[in-house]
Amino acid sequence: MEIDYIENEVSLSQPPAVQRRRIRPVDDAHPFDLDAYISGYSGRTAFDRLVHIISTCPTLAPQALKLAFAQIEELRDPTLYQTVMNAYDAVADLPEVQLPPTSELCSVTKKNQAERTKLESIRMGHRDLGDFYRATGDYIQALKHYTKSREFCSTSQHVLDMCLSVLELVIEQRNYAHISSYVFKAEGALDTASAAAASNATAGSNSAALPPKKSAERDQVQSKLDFAMALFHLGQANYEKAAQLFLKIGPPDSLGDWIGKLVAPGDFAVYGTLCALASMSRSAIKSQLTGNAIFSAYIEQEPYVRDLIQSYLSSDFKNVLELLERYSTRHYVDIHMYSHVYDLTNLIRNVAVVLYFQPFQTIRLDRMSTAFGWTVDEVEKEVVALIQSGRIQGRILKARKVDHRAELFARAIKTAAEIQSANRKLLLRMRLQQADLVVKPPKRREQDRAVELVQGD
Repeated sequence: MEIDYIENEVSLSQPPAVQRRRIRPVDDAHPFDLDAYISGYSGRTAFDRLVHIISTCPTLAPQALKLAFAQIEELRDPTLYQTVMNAYDAVADLPEVQLPPTSELCSVTKKNQAERTKLESIRMGHRDLGDFYRATGDYIQALKHYTKSREFCSTSQHVLDMCLSVLELVIEQRNYAHISSYVFKAEGALDTASAAAASNATAGSNSAALPPKKSAERDQVQSKLDFAMALFHLGQANYEKAAQLFLKIGPPDSLGDWIGKLVAPGDFAVYGTLCALASMSRSAIKSQLTGNAIFSAYIEQEPYVRDLIQSYLSSDFKNVLELLERYSTRHYVDIHMYSHVYDLTNLIRNVAVVLYFQPFQTIRLDRMSTAFGWTVDEVEKEVVALIQSGRIQGRILKARKVDHRAELFARAIKTAAEIQSANRKLLLRMRLQQADLVVKPPKRREQDRAVELVQGD
């Protein structure tokens, strides 16, 4: 089998002068954004296009040469240096073109690369020191080194990694006040990284959609930020916003290594359900809890939570309160929830009472006590408190039913018993006197008294 070689094949290693040259200008009349264009490519394709731009647009040759050097660092072909240098020298030799010498560009490139390497090594050093101090329990020094690495971050991904490390630390310390600031910084870095990825995708495929891998990474980071922000609102007792964020969190896989390290899947079911029952309307609970397929996976980790939601939606408030009491130990042992369990339980109880009143104009407290499993006095106390706070528009006409007839008979019986006792005492005294059983003073004392009277006279 014979192979015909193509003798007229043009190689990129040859100087571009052998080809028919078409120099294109880049100015206001002919705009061209090299960074946006080349961001849609990578690897050898990006390098080949940069070499072609050097040969075609001398105005962009220095910038394209620097970008070509950056691409060569990621590849393993050392001959690419000679290829790009030949292309640049061929353009620089043209009489109508004035370009800086390659030695100057190479020195600047090497200097910038050395500076970036130095900054990156310092950043990684602070990150490793933060990990070390965190592992040894010195959280103050760990936080110091994590935040210090921010000064040496050169990309938005570095800033995002720093923020996530700090968030892990403050969540472990339960220092909720510092969560929000680092969440905002992380969201800014995440938006910047996503915008860069979207511009790459747009330049490469004329589509604004992110690649599946990048999109999954963004969802993972966003779920972590939502969880951190939910804990912040929980720490501030803002239960409605906390519930919205807990219900917004993605599947367990989206939290990565935070599952098990900072939180368990069953915790989301408890946090989200209690905050939602205490602050959200029944329609919102029905749509966002029972209609949320992702959150339903978390509920499966704590089966009693599903019973709690179903009892609440079916107005079985007695069972709701019994479940809250039965599993109160489970709630109090949670390090993030324990300081809010009492307030959340009271809020859920108050909401249940308000919902019980809504369909009626008048309610008997004895029937309400049966529905809630309380005594009439406990029901009256709860209702009075809600009326005074304005959550229930109404009044108690008769807190207690008074039977005046029964009171009259009771007073009559008491008076008769007192008279009967006094009469018995009088009859006893009369009978004692009739039987001469009255105790008299001794006679000797009477004689002595008579003598005293005579002597006195």
